Amino acid sequence: MKTLSIVWAVVGLMLIGGCDKTPSTQSTQSKSMANVVGKTSANQDDSGFTPVVPGYRFEFPRDHLAHNNFRQEWWYLTANLTTETGEQLGAQWTQFRVALNPTDLQATFPQTTDPQTATPQATDTKTKSESTWATQQLYLAHSALTSSQTHLAQEKWSRRHSEFAEVKIDPYQIRLDNWRWQSETNALFPATLTVENPDFSYRLQLNSQAPLQFQGTNGYSLKSRDGQVASYYYSQPFIEISGEINRYGKVERVTGQGWLDREWSSQFLTKTQQGWDWFALRLNDGSTLMLFQLRDQSPAESANNAPISAFYSARRMFADGTGRNINSTDNPNDIQMTPLQWQHTVNGDYPVSWQVKIPSEDIDLIITPLNPNSAMPLSTPYWEGPVQLSGSHTGTGYMELTGY
Repeated sequence: MKTLSIVWAVVGLMLIGGCDKTPSTQSTQSKSMANVVGKTSANQDDSGFTPVVPGYRFEFPRDHLAHNNFRQEWWYLTANLTTETGEQLGAQWTQFRVALNPTDLQATFPQTTDPQTATPQATDTKTKSESTWATQQLYLAHSALTSSQTHLAQEKWSRRHSEFAEVKIDPYQIRLDNWRWQSETNALFPATLTVENPDFSYRLQLNSQAPLQFQGTNGYSLKSRDGQVASYYYSQPFIEISGEINRYGKVERVTGQGWLDREWSSQFLTKTQQGWDWFALRLNDGSTLMLFQLRDQSPAESANNAPISAFYSARRMFADGTGRNINSTDNPNDIQMTPLQWQHTVNGDYPVSWQVKIPSEDIDLIITPLNPNSAMPLSTPYWEGPVQLSGSHTGTGYMELTGY
């Protein structure tokens, strides 16, 4: 799961620095984003966007597509991979969509009084906004490839336009320039994820037969104790992967397991929330665990390792589609997260090793990074990389740390 702070920090930089007036993706610092999007930051309240409320009726393939009537969303894949020589790697790809203004709703949902029942348009039509390269929808994407010795990362951004950045159906496709999720049908899987960069690339075949998992209460995922901030959130934590990576011109075959998160919302985090620690963990008993805490303070600000003021949520998930929600509202002591080791990186200091205890699930884990220097040196700083598990369970997974 990506944080709203990552999305809006990048957008803030785009509003300040902008991108050039050609319909291409970002390659250099440009002159004025206002020339591209027109009215950018004039309307920053949430009132014009569709609110996140309980009881949303998920429908597919509709909800695999963009939800332009919500403020922001992302498609987020992490993968724990192994080369033919046994080397452990991590791969990450995320495509974000951000609406600067709630006026450009035609791209995914036809006009309707009830977005719950809307269906996606099967084909694209050329709109006035495309002909003038003006849009209120921005796409940005991050990718990374991590080993125990190296952490390679890149980013792209673009206006929404059918030639450059979009999400479409029949067959299903998520695209920004030459980074592309391409399905064979209108379903998520089977699919091929292709990411091409000068120093690294990968082409991964993705498949899953497992049911989707809905986080929170049937996909309504709270992000604050008072219930004022929430998102729609579903996952596929059981993805089989094969394919190849290319590092500095050397091609290697890989296999592994992946995790896809889909999330959209119209709300920011609360004013007191400083950051997010998120874990996607694959346990050796065949289950998976999604866990996050939204912090009101950083671990470094917590005196003598006292408990961090945070909102916690977790879900234990199984390949048959069943699962159990775990949250600190029901049982304040059932999720315990303690940072064990800090790492100084190019982005600052991050708690890269953790102890996680969930007594109700008989979980007591030590989480360590494959590469502690996995800070993302992009437009906004955060840490993200593969992790390894020991303790009550062994396994692998991914960790994301923001707000440090």
